[in-house]
Parts: sequence; structure tokens; C-alpha cells
Amino acid sequence: MSTAQTEPHSASRSAELGLLFLAWIVIVAFYALASLGVHGHLPAHLDLVVIFVVAISLVIHFAIRRYAPYSSQILFPIATLLNGIGYVEIARYNPSHATYQLLWVAVSALIVIGTLALVRRVSDLDRYRYLTLLGALVLMVSPFTPHFGENIYGSRLWVAIGPFSFQPVEVAKILLAFFFASYLAANRNLLSVPTQRFLGRLIVPPRIVVPIFIVWGVALLILAAENNIGFAIMLFVLFFALLWITTGLKSYVALGVLFLAGGGTLAYQFFYQVHQRISVWLNPWPFVAQQGTHQIAYAWFALANGGVTGTGLGLGTIGGQVGYITTDTIFAALGEELGFVGIVVIVSLFALFVAEGFRIAQRAHSDFTRLVSTALTATVGLQAFFIMGGILRVVPFTGITLPFMAYGGSSLFSNYLIVALLLRISDENARERRGGDVVVLDMTDVVTSRVRRRGPRLARLNQGSLD
Repeated sequence: MSTAQTEPHSASRSAELGLLFLAWIVIVAFYALASLGVHGHLPAHLDLVVIFVVAISLVIHFAIRRYAPYSSQILFPIATLLNGIGYVEIARYNPSHATYQLLWVAVSALIVIGTLALVRRVSDLDRYRYLTLLGALVLMVSPFTPHFGENIYGSRLWVAIGPFSFQPVEVAKILLAFFFASYLAANRNLLSVPTQRFLGRLIVPPRIVVPIFIVWGVALLILAAENNIGFAIMLFVLFFALLWITTGLKSYVALGVLFLAGGGTLAYQFFYQVHQRISVWLNPWPFVAQQGTHQIAYAWFALANGGVTGTGLGLGTIGGQVGYITTDTIFAALGEELGFVGIVVIVSLFALFVAEGFRIAQRAHSDFTRLVSTALTATVGLQAFFIMGGILRVVPFTGITLPFMAYGGSSLFSNYLIVALLLRISDENARERRGGDVVVLDMTDVVTSRVRRRGPRLARLNQGSLD
């Protein structure tokens, strides 16, 4: 059987284009409705926004068709829809930020195209294990650089170069995901089987487990020094989740819970920001009148005002009561204007994105790519969970941005980079399955032809033995 007959049907990518078309309709409709709600008329530059959204999406779509034709067809449409809905809310509350957000969307498109064109096999990045670690650590400490690092509201997360500023930790999280995946994949067996005796019990050899814990601890200390509580929690959970996925040992989960309880207690006692956030989480009402700590209470007011179906796009009121509505609390703004139904849709989109990412991980053909895709997917999922859970008071509120939706170039292009890497892994998986199918089919043809050639001879031998 020919190779062309075994190629996946997804090479046409018609499903992706159809989903993008639906996303365009939703984004344009939301943008028009938001303008009608705020100004009473259609936006003046609706045609330009439509052309930009469609053009950027098509450019990325054709780049995927060219460089990763067998990759997942739903990841990019989901990211586009989330990004578009977030842009509508940003344009509704802060038009000047909306212009910059469009610029970051264009930059993100270049990053997706460049990643797909340059990274032909994610598995090849396994050889750069310690370079990714070094790069991650350099990026994480860069906010401490004199004259470049910026301290905003007690958190030293930013690096400013001229008029531009960005959060290096957004890229560092991806590099750390690669390092953890590479180290854990290389030492999977040693981390899974206790072979060294200590105090009468078998334990995992310290020379294997200690280095990875040191790296993890150093990363957490850097984030703690920057008062970056949100990313510290995310990295904590991600690390122990990867350990458990790699080894299957529940003891690592128990160790993570123990560290979380002990570390959380110490942080609550000695870090003012942690103490403040947990206090607001436990009882936000005493902080309603305090600037900077009243976000949770007003977010609840907004969600209550939205009810089941929402106030309608452009008709929310939370923007006049909470600062930075397009970053930290954009989920509450969306909940007010789209209601409970809108929240369910947004959560479902993130859940679908995570499910597709884990499906890609499950189909990976090596431990490294499996762990990389798991880590990258979990990064997006955990980031979305912590900010949405913080608004809904499931977990303490942190300053993590909502992926694809909140304003911010650093978060946007790093998450689009994750999309590009997952697409590349998905394409690798499909190509390897296709190659495997070809081999199996060819071997089947060979065996069948041999049986056909030897059939008469075998029949004569059998007949002779019967005689």
C-alpha cells in the first residue's frame, strides 16, 4: 500500500479553518455588541479589526498547513477565540491598551510561525537540557538588574528596555518545563525505584533526586524574592505533578502536600504579601475600602450583577470600581457582561484546550516529548485555574494573568509559543504513527506475497505427509 493512502485525513486542515470561521463570527459579533452597549453605535473601525483578525489567523493557519500539516486542528482555533473575546473586553474598557494588544497579537503570530519553521522536532531540544536551565535562571533573576528591573506594587517582575517592558518569567516557565521534562525523562527509572537503603528502608538515590529538588528550590526562592507568589505556586504544583506523572509514586504527592503545608505556613508568617492575600481570601470584606486589596469583593459584586445571562456586552460597571480591570480581574469583567453562561463557555474552552494538550501528550512516542507536552499544557491549565479560582475564591487570589485573554504582551506571546510547541509535538506524533503504519502495511504485503508464492508448495508437502 502506498504512503499517500496512510496519511492522516487531517492534512487538509479543513476542520481548523471551519473552527476559525466560527471564532471570527463570535469575535466580530462581540466587538460590535460591546460598541453598541458603550457608545450606542457600531465601532468606527470595525472593518479594520475584522481584516486584522482574519488576516492574522489565516497567516498562522497557512503556516501550520505548511510546517505542521498533521498537527491538532483545535488548539489554534481555541486560542484565537479566547484571545478575541479578551480583546473585546480590553477594547471596551481601555482602547489604548487594545491597540497595543493587537501589536502583541502580530508579534505572537511571528513567534508561532518562527517556532514551527525552525523547530522541526521538539525531541531534538532534549540535548539542550542545561542550556534551558541556565536560560530560565538568567531570565528569572533579570528583574534584579539595576536600571532595567522594575518594582510594581511590591512585585519585581518586569524588565524595561526603553519604552518596552516585559515579564521574563513568562518565557522562563517554558524553559523550566523543558528542563524538568528532560531531567525526569532521563532519570525516570532511578526516580521510580528505591534502590538505596537508609535507616533500614529503601529510598531513591539522593544523587538523583537531590539535584532536581535543588533547582526547584532555587527557582522558588527567586520567585519569592520577587514577590511573585502566583508563579511560585504554579511552579510548585507543576513540579510535583510532573514527578508523580513520571514515577507514579504517591510518596511524591504526599511530600508535595507536606511541603505546601509547611512552606505556606512559613510564607504566611514572614511574607507580608502572602499574609495579605491569604487574609483577603479568608475574609475579603474588611478590605473593601482599601485600594489594592478590594479586587475580590468588587469582582464578586460584578459576578452577582451579571447573574445567569450577564448584563450584556458593554453594559458592565466593574471598570469604574476596580483598577487594572483588563489584567488581573478580566475574568470578573467577562462574568459580569456574559453572565454564568459566559463563564461556563470560557471555562469549557480552557478545559478543551487542556484535554487536547493531554491527548497530544498521551500519543507522544518518547518520555521527553510526553513530559514536555504535559508540562506545557499544565502550565496553561494551572495559570487559568489559579486566576479564575482566585476570582471565585477557590484559591487565594494571585496576580497571574488569564492566558490569551488578559492584556499583556509577555503572557500573550509566551502562551502562543506554547501553542506552537504543542502543534509541533502533535505533528511529530502523527508523522511517527504514519511511518509506523507504512511499515506495518509493507510487512503485511511482504508476508502475504510470500504466503501466496509458497502456497502451492506447502499444499504439496501437506498432501505428501498425509499420504
